[in-house]
Amino acid sequence: MNKEVIKKGVGSVALFGNDSDQGFENVTQEDTSLPYVRILGKLSAEVNEGDGKYIDGAKPGMIYNNITNELFDGKKGIKVVSCYYRRDFPEKSDKGDGMAATVATHQPHSPIIQTGKREGSKIRLPNGNYLEETAYYYVLMETKSGGMTPALITMKSSQLSVSKKWLAMMKLIQIEDGKGGFRRPPMHGVVYNLASALQQNNLGSWYGWSVTQDRIMGQEDLALYKEAKSLQETASKGNVQTKENVKEKLTGVATPF
Repeated sequence: MNKEVIKKGVGSVALFGNDSDQGFENVTQEDTSLPYVRILGKLSAEVNEGDGKYIDGAKPGMIYNNITNELFDGKKGIKVVSCYYRRDFPEKSDKGDGMAATVATHQPHSPIIQTGKREGSKIRLPNGNYLEETAYYYVLMETKSGGMTPALITMKSSQLSVSKKWLAMMKLIQIEDGKGGFRRPPMHGVVYNLASALQQNNLGSWYGWSVTQDRIMGQEDLALYKEAKSLQETASKGNVQTKENVKEKLTGVATPF
């Protein structure tokens, strides 16, 4: 059973002195993989006691960080700052063993999208592969220790409607500009709460995301804002490594509806 969770030790500032962060001088965001955060489903390996990836206490509806193995109460949710957004169409092959493997990624205006035939939430291509429209959110998310850490949240299939509502929510937020008008704060200047909620249609039920606004950052959030802006700049340049291929192979990750 997988019980290991990455923890922040108490440590000793007096012991480390000015040695903090030494050894990491050449480590950039490109050298590490962004944690993938998802909602555990009924078929997720982490909730199955007979699976080698089972995590003690894991239940459907909980929010899971695949790098730290941290579990969060889905009803309560987690605080996140969305720093960068993109939408792509991963091309996948459903041949071979296990979940579909990503063979290429196409941008929204790629002409290949027009060559396919819509099959529900997927687009079947002439070569037999299919495209799956996916929204990617590069976020700062809360940790068990009370800090914030970079992570990736993806939304596809039924969760694309949640993504569209979240983006609409973002664009409607305004703050006074001090000149009698209003301005929209940057995406990375607002904190949201992401919780899980049981959703259903005529094909079945599953846990999906529920998004609410927590607060617009103020002067007291200067350190958080700087961290969020740094992730926005890094992600917008394509310098953030992710393990999207890993999550695609995890049983129960993809919402089938």
